[in-house]
Formats: sequence, structure tokens, C-alpha cells
Amino acid sequence: MSTTPAPLRMVEVSGAEAVWLLEGSTLGRLVYLQRDLGVVRPARHVWEFGCLIVRVPAPAGAVPATVTYQVDEIRAATGTGWTVTASGAAQTITDRDEAAHYRRTLKGWSHGPHDTLVRIRPQTVAGFRLTRADGAER
Repeated sequence: MSTTPAPLRMVEVSGAEAVWLLEGSTLGRLVYLQRDLGVVRPARHVWEFGCLIVRVPAPAGAVPATVTYQVDEIRAATGTGWTVTASGAAQTITDRDEAAHYRRTLKGWSHGPHDTLVRIRPQTVAGFRLTRADGAER
């Protein structure tokens, strides 16, 4: 006898929990507009002093002044997990010593002109948990 799993539902988490989930992860996606088209780039990040430091395979000049960063952990088999989005002002890190530090601590996908370090000062951080309506994680 087979049973149909309970439907999924999205439950908004508090801002503090969204930041906690963001802090506990290291991989995400930098999202921004370039020539009126949405661009999504894989990135590695660290949360420090209320800012996201992101290492992204994109030219420095391509990253605009405002960006969105998205992180998630979704279990493929069940569709459960969580997702967090942070949006705010972005600034390319140009200080040589600071950039050297983050290049040592954040592994990149590419090196050279398409390897950029960005500081994001989030104005909003929002998240959702994706759960089964019956609370089971299956």
C-alpha cells in the first residue's frame, strides 16, 4: 500500500534565522542585472561583521551597485529544505591586503579577470523553510 506524501508548504523564517542559515552556508548565487537581463553566477561567501563577502566568477565592472544573493539547501528526494535571499548595496573589494585575505579564505571557480570579490551590505535578508504540511521530513 502506497501513501501520497503530504504537500509541501513554504514557511517564512525570522530575519535572525535567515541570517543564521546564511552564515552556516558557503555556496550561493549572485544575481544582478546586466544590460536589462538577469545574470546568475555561482559564488562562495562568508558572513562577517554584518556583511557578505562574495567571491564570484564575474568581471569586476559587471557587478552593479545593488545585487541579490541567494543561498539554499534543498533535499532533492523530498523537496524539503530552506532558501534565503539577501539584497543590498555591493562594492568590489579593491584593497590589495583585504583582497589577498579573501582570496586565501574563499576558494574561487576561476582566476584572472573573471574572479571578483564583492562586499554586500544587505538591506533585506529573508528566508523560507520548505516543509511537508504534516511536518514530516521524509
